[in-house]
Amino acid sequence: MKFGVNTLLWTSAFGPEDAPLLERVREWGFDGIEIARFSFDGFPARLLREAVRSAGLEPVLCSALTGGLSLVSEDAGVRREAADFIRRAVETAAELGSTLLVGPYLAPVGGLTGRRATEEEWKRGVEGIASLTGWLREHDVTLALEPLNRFETYLMTTAADARRFCEAVHDPYVGVLFDTFHANIEEKRLGDAVATIGPHLAHVHVCENDRGVPGTGHVAWDEVFGALREAGYDGWCVIESFGSCVPEIAAAACIWRDLAPDAETLAREGLAFLRDAAARAMGAAASAV
Repeated sequence: MKFGVNTLLWTSAFGPEDAPLLERVREWGFDGIEIARFSFDGFPARLLREAVRSAGLEPVLCSALTGGLSLVSEDAGVRREAADFIRRAVETAAELGSTLLVGPYLAPVGGLTGRRATEEEWKRGVEGIASLTGWLREHDVTLALEPLNRFETYLMTTAADARRFCEAVHDPYVGVLFDTFHANIEEKRLGDAVATIGPHLAHVHVCENDRGVPGTGHVAWDEVFGALREAGYDGWCVIESFGSCVPEIAAAACIWRDLAPDAETLAREGLAFLRDAAARAMGAAASAV
């Protein structure tokens, strides 16, 4: 299992000026950096690829549909614009050296309609993602779709939703991002949610229930890592939290207080706890043999 941290702890638009962070992240003990970008114009992905490698890290690219972008809109033009954005994100992931593009890519984050999703919207989402599978395969990038909680989306909120969606698309280049923050709101049991996703599990965000330091809240971490062990998952576990010092991120994620003394504390203490929790899960497995 590999551990990473998302750059949204520090900035909403990671770029070359943030490269000094990479050495620090490696010194803290992380294996990788999850770079979050919501615009790719002028983004020097190849340059950053070398910077990430030089720091001894591996990259993952994270993004999302925002604003008016939607794969499920009734407007075919809006759907085409969203698909074009995802294609550009896939290209950027490949340029960055990431085999993963992770995040929510069906409806815009925070875009609520005041009603349940319709079957037509669901169908448009499936068709939209299915139309991108050739592009994913060409660039050797897996798309890990993220269920969000009910306060951030109305379309895909549970592990069961995500599994049904992946089964409808039916392509190995489309999987699920399991996020403990969202699942802690929507699921009855986190371990059962991981089991429900099953073979479609492609990426994991490890977040405390309040987005604070992992291990300081009430997320059932032993259950989570036990379920990941049972699923045979050996991919990324990435700390995703948000810096209260970044106004646009604080507003988007509703961060109205400090989640830790500083971003470094959240990252370092969170990593130490998560590595220990993962080791406990593996130890329990070994003891049971």
